[in-house]
Amino acid sequence: MAIRKDNVKTVADTRFVRVFDLQYEEGAHYYDASRRELENIAAIKSENDFNSMLPDAVSGFLVIKTPDSEPRLLLDYEYRYPTGQYMLSIPAGLVDESDKESDQPLFTAMKREIYEETGIMLKVTDDIRMVNPLVFNSPGFTDECTALIAMTAHLDDLSELNQKGAVGSEKFAGFLLATREEVLCLLREGKDPHGHRYPMVTWCAMMYFVSDLWKA
Repeated sequence: MAIRKDNVKTVADTRFVRVFDLQYEEGAHYYDASRRELENIAAIKSENDFNSMLPDAVSGFLVIKTPDSEPRLLLDYEYRYPTGQYMLSIPAGLVDESDKESDQPLFTAMKREIYEETGIMLKVTDDIRMVNPLVFNSPGFTDECTALIAMTAHLDDLSELNQKGAVGSEKFAGFLLATREEVLCLLREGKDPHGHRYPMVTWCAMMYFVSDLWKA
């Protein structure tokens, strides 16, 4: 099934979110929420363009190693407006236009987000690897997508950890640095220590950590 650009109508157009009416056959409509301009939505891309497109965002699986502790997964509490709650999250953010000028736009965006949201400046000796360059968050509703990137930061201590780099509407409420056993507990419980359910991408980060794939 192919959806043509001339069969797509813009229903809502705001700075960060747009809604499109996709007419996929005569008289049949499907609504698509997107961060993209009409010309760039996934639904109308060719097979080649679809398979080569950059994601909207990056999401980081960040493991912290310090001399005095076993490896820990860095999680944080970020306010998510659609839920009305601080949710157990991972460092993440949109890919900026300036990031796309880099030879490695996704790594560039990820390093910037890590610094803004944690205060950690990743060093050349730290490990950074691509887990998946593009996964869709909820493709029955939106073409929003993110890259999954794993990192291991070697720190002398935790003194540089901070959330002072929050920009715009971002609101944070501290970190949770979790050992493997603590992450397993979070996975079994299916909710954070405050009793709140967490996002799918947080679950992905925790599964990646406890499966020891970050060591590979």
